[in-house]
Amino acid sequence: MIDGLAEPESLRPTSRHAYSRVCALLSKASLMLAVVLLIAIIVCVQYQVVGRYLFNDTPVWAEGLALQLVLYVTALSVAVGVRDAGHIGLESLVTLLPESMRLKVEILIHALVALFGAIMVSSGWLWTRLKWSDIKPMLGIPVGMDYLALVIAGLLIVLFSVEHIVALLRDEEVVPAWN
Repeated sequence: MIDGLAEPESLRPTSRHAYSRVCALLSKASLMLAVVLLIAIIVCVQYQVVGRYLFNDTPVWAEGLALQLVLYVTALSVAVGVRDAGHIGLESLVTLLPESMRLKVEILIHALVALFGAIMVSSGWLWTRLKWSDIKPMLGIPVGMDYLALVIAGLLIVLFSVEHIVALLRDEEVVPAWN
């Protein structure tokens, strides 16, 4: 508090505990993997276009692989967005609240996001197990791989939401992974 006013978020200390460092590492690794997978999508689509229009021989696996990779790029990006506060939030409404309620509402928001992540893990794991024996004809991999992306993203979302709650309770700031 400065003269009865709340400190701007940028003046809060950054979190330096081990859990936050692990989360930052997971976030950065997820972001880097998402970029590599995005490049792989571009290569798959280019290969498919070249095969179709130059050689009149469309590779059947290229489209299936590109679609599979889109699931993982999206899942990883959503999780990183949760950690780095890139998701749609209610910050504008929260800032209008009295100081005594602001922390409670911010913690509630992160707890609800964590609950959503836990539901993703639970339902994603159920569908992963149910569909693991079904095989995708174009790729020869289990259909359950589609739902495994939900499990991974949900688990990361839970971890990152807990990190935000801990940081709020310690009056610290979670620094985005790319900083």
